[in-house]
Amino acid sequence: MTSSAQTEIIRLETVSKIYGSGNLSVKALDCVNLSVRSGEYCSIMGASGSGKSTAMNIIGCLDRPTSGSYYFDRTDVSEIADAELARIRNLKIGFVFQQFHLLDQMSALENVMLPMVYAGVSRLEREERAAIALKKVGLENRLYNKPNQLSGGQQQRVAIARAIVNQPILLLADEPTGALDSRTTSEVMDIFAELNSTGITIVMVTHEPDVARLTQRVVWFKDGRVVHSHLTPEEMLGVAVGS
Repeated sequence: MTSSAQTEIIRLETVSKIYGSGNLSVKALDCVNLSVRSGEYCSIMGASGSGKSTAMNIIGCLDRPTSGSYYFDRTDVSEIADAELARIRNLKIGFVFQQFHLLDQMSALENVMLPMVYAGVSRLEREERAAIALKKVGLENRLYNKPNQLSGGQQQRVAIARAIVNQPILLLADEPTGALDSRTTSEVMDIFAELNSTGITIVMVTHEPDVARLTQRVVWFKDGRVVHSHLTPEEMLGVAVGS
């Protein structure tokens, strides 16, 4: 194994995903090959229906390919048992979505503690680690606020803290700024850049060119295929115009 292969965290090999069967079947992904190395910060773009969300679900171990192989952290997870897949998701992958998915009746601290319950972490350690994660996103003074006492940007910060509290090696963000204004978007993207600087690999689905430009590399999907795998933010603008 080469040194570059040793640093791969994501590798999709001829991955296809078909929904339905017969005349009603839809090929959401068509022989996709894609690799992401540890420590990268990349965005996935493409028109609606291009396959980017399906690819994100497979990368996040939320779905399985119909054919092909998916290697995550050098393990082929395409065929492993559901229980092991759930363990990998909880311990190695953090998720941030456009909608914050916070529990209204819980404080910021309690929301961030939730993933550690499933990981079997003691109550005291859960509180300590959740407080540290919230401090990383600048909410050390909002530990006991409930979601309705927080702005949209603050709620997304809580969601990011929840995503990183189990110290994942991969952070997946699906349209994380879609519900935010431009100023708050900039603040949230600063947090992602800071997290990436600590070594966390980040893959982000976005339809916003201004957001994708803040990542290091752009992957472009079209009709279920990767048509550009290593666009620079500058090159991306030309593709967007011609897509």
